[in-house]
Amino acid sequence: MTKLMAIIHKFLKKEHGFTLIEMMIVLVIISILLLVAVPNLAKNQATANAKGCEATIDLIRSQKLAYEIETGENLTDLQKLVEEEYVDTLTCPNGEPVNDNMLKFSTRTTTP
Repeated sequence: MTKLMAIIHKFLKKEHGFTLIEMMIVLVIISILLLVAVPNLAKNQATANAKGCEATIDLIRSQKLAYEIETGENLTDLQKLVEEEYVDTLTCPNGEPVNDNMLKFSTRTTTP
């Protein structure tokens, strides 16, 4: 039993760790992964912002039409949609404000 304890004690006293080469290899691999991932994340963020803005513009456009049908008047101030609780906000998810000119031109293409 003491022999087993001596072997365990010897094993536990041994210093374990990573060599400098191993650490450098890990850092190189992580750097390569970051070089690949970061540009894709930035591109996906821009695409998501654009799609979110398109969806917000479509929503405001449809709510403006609903307002005009319900009230029978031509809406000239979009802020009235917020006041009458047709929409919560007049800004895109990226913080860009939606104006009346954006509602006139649709960026989406419809397929039959």
